[in-house]
Amino acid sequence: MAAKFSRRNLLTGMGAAAAAAVSTPALALPNRWFEPADSSPKTATTTTPEGVILLSRNENAYGPFASVQDAMRQALGRANRYTFPPDYAALIDGVSKLHSVQKNQIVVGAGSTEVLRMAAEAFTGPDKRLVTGHPTFEAMGEYASRRGSEVVRVPLTSSYAHDLDAMLRAAQGGQGGLIYICNPNNPTGSITPASELAEFIKQVPSGYVLLIDEAYHHFAEGQQGYAPNAPSDNVMIARTFSKVYGIAGIRLGYAVATPERARQIQKWQLDNNVNAVASRCGSVAMEDTAATREAAHRIVSDREAFVREAKARSLDVIPTYTNFAMMESGHQARQVIEYFGRNKIQIGRPYPPMDTRVRISFGTPQEMKKFWQVWDQMKIAAVDFPRAGTLAATEYRWDGSC
Repeated sequence: MAAKFSRRNLLTGMGAAAAAAVSTPALALPNRWFEPADSSPKTATTTTPEGVILLSRNENAYGPFASVQDAMRQALGRANRYTFPPDYAALIDGVSKLHSVQKNQIVVGAGSTEVLRMAAEAFTGPDKRLVTGHPTFEAMGEYASRRGSEVVRVPLTSSYAHDLDAMLRAAQGGQGGLIYICNPNNPTGSITPASELAEFIKQVPSGYVLLIDEAYHHFAEGQQGYAPNAPSDNVMIARTFSKVYGIAGIRLGYAVATPERARQIQKWQLDNNVNAVASRCGSVAMEDTAATREAAHRIVSDREAFVREAKARSLDVIPTYTNFAMMESGHQARQVIEYFGRNKIQIGRPYPPMDTRVRISFGTPQEMKKFWQVWDQMKIAAVDFPRAGTLAATEYRWDGSC
């Protein structure tokens, strides 16, 4: 059995940062490229010019709800204290009611990325296999690779859904492991139809656990073809507070599973992994259903506005069910990203093999107006970068972002 690892609590610094985030605008982090797997680590700078528009990490551009901001400030009063399970009571109670499950079916994490890491630790390894889509959110593939697991990346279908038949074939043989499906999918914004996923769940091979990442479910619910999932013997659900709730910076996520599966991943959970500010903000955010609906509606409206602007320019946008969109640029993605960077707009990183598509997270109307102004002025020399298709020949490492 793996032992838990304790870490010194950093709530005081984290709490101060959270409070500052309420009253001051966010500054851009550098848009770190994927680096070849054999490259030496580089030290990333933590300073950037002011005035950068962030359209790169699928965040809620409007920030936390007013109720959550109040809770954040109040929670700082306990920032000198370590958190223990009783401090999570309201959060766990809220999640259990939301999913109609028992409290022992819930595992909290410092963002859903910790949930993914716990699942990789529990269900992958040198004798296990990870089956995942491609392209998709890279965290799970990276974590499984670190465990020495065989990682099988299955290309998406022509409609950008997960190729479930191919994933089933990829899972055959071996000693089992983990299947990862991000739905809606990052970076494409697309969904895997609920009816197909329901049939797939029935066919998951023995020895495999299916982890469905529903980070973007708020923006897809009610849309034709999409439905959230429920945990079962071989199915776990991961969710995050980073998107519609607007608290990506304080890190909070959770898994819902059967009690047995929950215990399996909980072995890899850090002690005190969710701080007092995050725990309080999460429970308040879930309780504020009116603000949640308003936030989801506003972002869906921003999505519709983005698609209208793209269509007016005859741009090919993958049908999106999220708070971002991936579209054809007509240029190498790296060229477009650097062009926008020179104009103080940070957009999503490259996603090989989609060498000419770029991912745009939705900002405020004012930010998107600036985005389209810069887009309309875009001029890129064709000789600046290699021809399309060459990026896919190199393995790129996940840089830790969304």
